[in-house]
Amino acid sequence: MRFILNIIWLVLCGFWMAIGYVVAGLICCILIITIPFGVASFRIANYALWPFGRTTVERRDAGAGSLVGNVIWFIFAGWWLALGHIVTGIALCITIIGIPLGIANFKLIPVSLMPLGREIVPTDQAFAGRW
Repeated sequence: MRFILNIIWLVLCGFWMAIGYVVAGLICCILIITIPFGVASFRIANYALWPFGRTTVERRDAGAGSLVGNVIWFIFAGWWLALGHIVTGIALCITIIGIPLGIANFKLIPVSLMPLGREIVPTDQAFAGRW
């Protein structure tokens, strides 16, 4: 079922959301000081392409730098990426078939707002308590 949902996701919205994250990552990689934001953006772009079967968990070793970085990310990139997830999620929830995809879009909003200090892991590992 995950495979089918991921294929439908990729066609309807995953590709376009991933492009948004890649553009944000490229913009962040222009300056040396914002390269960590670009790396985080590329990581989320990969997650946005194939989200079913994976989830995000907080990293235990993330410190104050992640907090400061998340505030900067929110101001410059996070809000418009989250807005893209909101608009796409609402559009997908209009149809019955799109409701699971819309809910998945809404689940991507927290990581699009605050990507630093989070890690993308397979769902079975996250619920097994490994993270």
